[in-house]
Amino acid sequence: MPDLSMFANTSDIRDYPAGHCFFSTHDVGDVMYVVVSGEVDILIRDTIVETVSVGGLFGEMALIDNRKRSAEARAKTAVEAAPIDRAQFLYLVKTHPNFSIEVMTVMSERLRLLDEMIYERG
Repeated sequence: MPDLSMFANTSDIRDYPAGHCFFSTHDVGDVMYVVVSGEVDILIRDTIVETVSVGGLFGEMALIDNRKRSAEARAKTAVEAAPIDRAQFLYLVKTHPNFSIEVMTVMSERLRLLDEMIYERG
């Protein structure tokens, strides 16, 4: 799990109740989130493919490729999360080189997980 502790003390942490839908498949993606507390389920076609917990991030793909959401994100528990918009994301990429590596690590882990799921169904 990447170290995203730089967000732990951000002033823009928001509370979301269990069951909150952060976004749905095909929504426009203008923000990603870093989980400060709680858990968020990531679903593809109503199947949970990952549960993101403290220190994890989600919603980054749409900020990177400017395309619509490819999954749904729903709060499994009450969640505190720091929303990061595109301008903040680009700032972090430019000023914190390790942030880019951490985002790529998360995306790589997710791709490997989905590869395994496809292989198992195979």
